[in-house]
Amino acid sequence: MKTRKAYDSLGSVNIPEDKYWGAVTQRSLENFKIGNHPIPKALIYALAQIKKSAAQANFETGSLNQEKAKLIIQVSNEIIEKKLDEHFPLCIWQTGSGTHTNMNLNEVIANRAQILSGKTFEDILLLHPNDDVNKSQSSNDVFPTAIHIAVLKETKEKTIVGLKRLQKALQAKAKSFHHIIKSGHTHMMDAVPIRLGDEFSAYASQIKHGIENIERSLDMLLEIPLGGTAVGTGLNASVEYRSRVIELLSEETGFNLREAENRFESMSSKTALLAVQNALSETATDFFKIVNDIRMMASGPRTGLGELELPAKEPGSSIMPGKVNPTQIEAVQMACSQIISHSTSNIISNMSGNFQLNTFMPLIAHNVLESANLLADISVSFTVHNVKDLKANEKIINFKLNQSLMLVTALAKEIGYEKAAKIAQNAHINNISLRDSALEFGKIEAETFDRVVNPKNMV
Repeated sequence: MKTRKAYDSLGSVNIPEDKYWGAVTQRSLENFKIGNHPIPKALIYALAQIKKSAAQANFETGSLNQEKAKLIIQVSNEIIEKKLDEHFPLCIWQTGSGTHTNMNLNEVIANRAQILSGKTFEDILLLHPNDDVNKSQSSNDVFPTAIHIAVLKETKEKTIVGLKRLQKALQAKAKSFHHIIKSGHTHMMDAVPIRLGDEFSAYASQIKHGIENIERSLDMLLEIPLGGTAVGTGLNASVEYRSRVIELLSEETGFNLREAENRFESMSSKTALLAVQNALSETATDFFKIVNDIRMMASGPRTGLGELELPAKEPGSSIMPGKVNPTQIEAVQMACSQIISHSTSNIISNMSGNFQLNTFMPLIAHNVLESANLLADISVSFTVHNVKDLKANEKIINFKLNQSLMLVTALAKEIGYEKAAKIAQNAHINNISLRDSALEFGKIEAETFDRVVNPKNMV
């Protein structure tokens, strides 16, 4: 592999000749060969939007000349347009401030600008990664701002869109299943009747509340610490820059961003991101419960509940012919487990910050962004491959409804709880119908039983 030399304050390192990154990025690559978790690309694009806005703000406030600002903006646009993805190789297991990734952006922008200007890497750089591209900035205010922007974008454009699609599909099933009355289940035991449509309306409502919870949490991310530089004081950034850069970044991202009420808090605490993660995790717990209910209702098809019929998408067993398994449900549950586990990781990460900086930011960014994208993906996948073609087995549902002993609950109002309980117990012990048991006890007339114990009047 052909290489070129790059330099930083520690000396020189060899860089692959065809890559735009510099010495700091290369050192990170060599020093942190840990795992296989790349920095999320959404975070890279958000950082590029910050670099672009910062360059314009620095130009407008007289800190950067027009030529340099134009070059930074030009390369930043290339990054945002996903034209330079191969030049961002770092993983999340690096410095906890995200400095290596911030410098990766600074170096790529500087080196790409060098080539765009018709110069070579051997020539004096037109842009200095720190002095020009990173002007008025620190990793400590840039990186957390980028996380906020990336999470806002991914969650609004993917997660909420996917969840709304799922909610709509569940609501459609609630409507189509409304006429079906089945036995309810509490404590995993038979209960009084319920409409299958009402069960699915609950699922749709759970997802709706999840969406609302996520949307509320996102408002906290609109506060950003950009302009605080190293520790929140704004050292090396003018007052004019601090206000203008947030205005420009709002225009660039389409989000109504605002300066953090307290930059020191915004840089040292990641509570806002923790709130989003918790909202995603809470929705995942509801989603897990929903698919688990559907899996149990679809169990069988002959020796389980068998109330629902899952669409057959692929063979379920390598040894048992004709078996169809709830594969989409299992995938959803695994993804939900991963999302929920990220809350624990982020709680530890948030409380591990010291003084003016949280040093677990790459991990927090990875966790929240992965959670948002997983929740988006499983919402769409479950909707398309399961909910859409889910069917009710009305024959089995009606059979089991008529066999349910808990229909006796309707009799309690007529003859009292104790007498109704004895009728149910007798029916169960002697394996006879509830009606036969009631007539055998002589506690109620046949006509009254038929009028009172009517599932349609019990829902």
